[in-house]
Amino acid sequence: MNSFEWLIGLRYTRAKRRNGFISFISAASMGGIALGVIALITVLSVMNGFQREIRGRILEVASHVQAGGEGGRLARWQEADATLKQHPDVVASAPYVQGQGLLWHEGATQGAMVRGIVPKLEEQVAGLGSHMVGGSLDALKTGEFNVVLGQELARALGVGLGDKVTLAIPQGNITPAGMMPRFRSFTVVGLFRIDMYQYDAGLALVDLADAQKLYRLGEDISGIRLKITDPLAAPTVRETLQASHQSLWISDWTMENSNYFRAVQIEKRMMSLILTLIVGIAAFNLVSSLVMTVTDKQADIAILRTLGASPGSILKIFVIQGATIGIVGTLVGVLCGTLLAYNVGAVVSFFEGLLNFKILSPQVYLISSVPSEVLVGDVVFVGTVSLVLAFLATLYPSWRAARINPAEALRYE
Repeated sequence: MNSFEWLIGLRYTRAKRRNGFISFISAASMGGIALGVIALITVLSVMNGFQREIRGRILEVASHVQAGGEGGRLARWQEADATLKQHPDVVASAPYVQGQGLLWHEGATQGAMVRGIVPKLEEQVAGLGSHMVGGSLDALKTGEFNVVLGQELARALGVGLGDKVTLAIPQGNITPAGMMPRFRSFTVVGLFRIDMYQYDAGLALVDLADAQKLYRLGEDISGIRLKITDPLAAPTVRETLQASHQSLWISDWTMENSNYFRAVQIEKRMMSLILTLIVGIAAFNLVSSLVMTVTDKQADIAILRTLGASPGSILKIFVIQGATIGIVGTLVGVLCGTLLAYNVGAVVSFFEGLLNFKILSPQVYLISSVPSEVLVGDVVFVGTVSLVLAFLATLYPSWRAARINPAEALRYE
């Protein structure tokens, strides 16, 4: 572009126009673009952080990949364990027994998922031991019938370390009076807190051998939990293992939580679309601002045309003016949005303290604080969309300015 086009276009952007309303509309357009970019970056970052936090807490309890037999029972599991660990991406494995149970203590009852584990092996595939708030996983010893409970589950039952709880399981005994559930008393030897309500309020851990006796599995187990080098590669590893172990049913953590992550992705896309409309509205304001500017500057345009400026040069002048507004609004939005996204947790905590109101209830949202993860790809995407919309908004007003007839514009001047 020629230098005079840049000079005039930038001057129109900076200059105080005779019509103050046009200046206000231009400022509103710039502010609207910045506001839309801030909102979009912040919301996407919060949703990224939410997904990261939930994924991390799920992986503290759930296995990256797990293999089981038909009917939830795996026989001769040592052979399967040895072959599964031959995969180059598998770094650790641990057997487990899993079943439903009902816990009660002094009139309080709670349903729970009962998982039998080998504590030393379990520590290699999950990080639950680092979330103990009382006792230890190592206290789960064969034959002692001890149990480790989630903190919320223990609170609902009203028990603490050293207390006794009774566990009933659906597989009952046949008596003359009919089918009766089996009962067993367990001693609470540990409490954990993941800060994920579904686990804190619904998971009970016992020793593997005790669980085998309780569920009458003999030497069989429910399955094998595997830890791999990259949790995000779990679907690929699962497909490879399934192809080489046709007799096993192999799943991964993304399958077990697919509905949740699918819902998060859909919500993220819809929120992106809705918030992009804010930038779109600001772009419409930019169209209005430039149209009024063109009307206000008809005499200037006519003089430029009589001095030899081509219609293309006039078009470029107003493209530069509109693009400048879009670029400045986008840059301000990206800067402020990124700063807000990095500090959104502190901002929310401030308002929670000010209003004495908890915005995120852990029972509903699974987490108690607002997480945030700023991804460069999201910031680039938002900035690009904003610039494209701003550029498109300049085309019609600029084309209209280029079509102004100098004689008609100067007739009444």
